[in-house]
Amino acid sequence: MNVDLTTDLAGLALGSPVLTASGCGGTGRELAPYLDLAALGAFTTRTITLDPRPGTPGRRVVPTPAGVLADTGYQNPGLQGFLATELPWLAQQRVRTVVSVTASSLGEYGELARRVGNAPGVHGVEVNLDGVTDPHQAGKVLHVVRREVPRGVLVLVKLRPGPGPVDVARSVVREGADAVVVGHGLPGLVLDADTLAPVLGSGDGMLSGPALLPVTLRAVRDLHAELPDVPVVACGGVRTGADAVALLAVGATAVQVGSALLADPAAPATVAEGIADDLARRGLATVAELVGLAHRGPVETTTVPEHVKPTDPGERP
Repeated sequence: MNVDLTTDLAGLALGSPVLTASGCGGTGRELAPYLDLAALGAFTTRTITLDPRPGTPGRRVVPTPAGVLADTGYQNPGLQGFLATELPWLAQQRVRTVVSVTASSLGEYGELARRVGNAPGVHGVEVNLDGVTDPHQAGKVLHVVRREVPRGVLVLVKLRPGPGPVDVARSVVREGADAVVVGHGLPGLVLDADTLAPVLGSGDGMLSGPALLPVTLRAVRDLHAELPDVPVVACGGVRTGADAVALLAVGATAVQVGSALLADPAAPATVAEGIADDLARRGLATVAELVGLAHRGPVETTTVPEHVKPTDPGERP
């Protein structure tokens, strides 16, 4: 069966529903030997700030049984450095590019939005609210950003999956956001077994990886139920096609692959292949037919993977 992975994200045509997540794909050059960047739905850059940032001193990433704990401190060359070096290279690769930005003031958000949104080769601006969870404050940021970003360039807003994402989503959409990205690390800490000191240079970090998948699923489901017309990009715990299918089924339009890239730089291609296989198994021809399917009742498939088959009550574990 022929399957079409083409995805419409708020009017932007993507060749696949699989994007990279901010911060995990580096500049794009690091992934290029392992992955056809042009085949991605889009490449999301590391988070760019107005001025250069050296990043967090000491160790920035540590593996845990639940995923990856990290604190990079938003290391980046600043807006001018990014526009001069990283963005032109991505444009040459014909990669759909979404630029992640964050700021400490409305004025900084406005300048970043204006200069990034009008730069050649930019298809979208992902606004990292950097912990802002108040709907009113989030709306103020989006009012400034949307005013500066030209129509035709998507504005996405990255939300935390915890309490209140629906209210924040309503606020930012009202101010002109085209889509929301649901997924953000959870605060965590890892200690050295011998010294009992924090392993990360900054002490605390944000946990990403497989432990976040159930959290992301819940948040995407709730958002789609309350705001079914708002496109949602799900980010958090996506490692396999099955993970992506579950997120699409609860209402995501597309997914982002993040920390999985650290172990397998070709993970987005593997995830996309898994989605295609699942669609074919279900007799679905397009990704759009899968989006929100879980809200319409139980879904049957012809093949159930061994690890998700229900256990017979009479069987012993």
